[in-house]
Amino acid sequence: MAWDPENLPDQSGRTVVVTGATSGIGYFAAEQLAAAGAHVVLAGRSPDRLTVAASSIREHVPGASPDRLVVDLASSASVRAAGAALAAYDRLDGLLLNGGSMALRATDRTADGLPTLVGTHVVANVALVAHALPAMARTGALHGAARIVHTSSGFVDRLRRPVTDVLRTSRVGVVAYTRAKAVTEVFALELARRLDAAGVPVESIVARPGVGVDARTPQRAGIRDETIPVQRNPFTPWAQGKDTAAWSAVRALTDPHARGGQVYAPADGPRGLPVPVRPPALTASPAPDALAAVWDQLERLAGHVVPVASGQSPRQPGLTGAGADGSRA
Repeated sequence: MAWDPENLPDQSGRTVVVTGATSGIGYFAAEQLAAAGAHVVLAGRSPDRLTVAASSIREHVPGASPDRLVVDLASSASVRAAGAALAAYDRLDGLLLNGGSMALRATDRTADGLPTLVGTHVVANVALVAHALPAMARTGALHGAARIVHTSSGFVDRLRRPVTDVLRTSRVGVVAYTRAKAVTEVFALELARRLDAAGVPVESIVARPGVGVDARTPQRAGIRDETIPVQRNPFTPWAQGKDTAAWSAVRALTDPHARGGQVYAPADGPRGLPVPVRPPALTASPAPDALAAVWDQLERLAGHVVPVASGQSPRQPGLTGAGADGSRA
């Protein structure tokens, strides 16, 4: 179908949580969703920056009243608290997992000792999904399928080795980032398969933003203005602003024809209107044994079994096999 980012489907009545919402792609995705009528919940680690982002959305979207949720993806304690807040929502239609640290040094670690890229881009998101799924399943049963959108990267297409160990990283920052995003896709696409098999009305979709750069991003007070240092990017001549880089995630959340297991990315690679693309076999169809090992490792690292069956609550993984309900004894 033709997709018009300036004329989104009406999102009135829907509640969507956006992590990493205080800047860049996350902020602009939240603004666009609010403009389409959604009630957005801005999630980020800085209360002050969340206040600035909420103020900017109210300025650019008259009538919007975004909520704020403090979560530090580098702290499992903070993620648990935010997850509990998500679990308590009466209605939760969308969860955009956009946040994550860009600390690319190999020695960087989360508060819990995990490599920062893996901890914030993957493990924290698995924990948030585990907490949010029951509320999203209830929402999907009442209002139509809810959606979890996982932010990935086109760099994943360049990987040649399959993902078999979540914690295996690299001394080269961009390689470590790409591996974390590959794990994101493996989890997202397997989650889509499991949700579909269980008949749960929640869809898991991947969004690749292309290349978004500060130099092409519109001004927003406190978000992108003269007080915010511009990050230089060699791809600027071929890139897009972070407002248009948000389109892949926004389409995945709002297109009535989007389905679990799809991957959306700009049609022209670095930029352009978002379209469904074919993910690489490395993330879409890994070897069954490797896939099972990665899933189990993610649950152990996140500290929760992902409650794929509708109505379950997240449980802490134990040391023995899974029970009939998906929990671990």
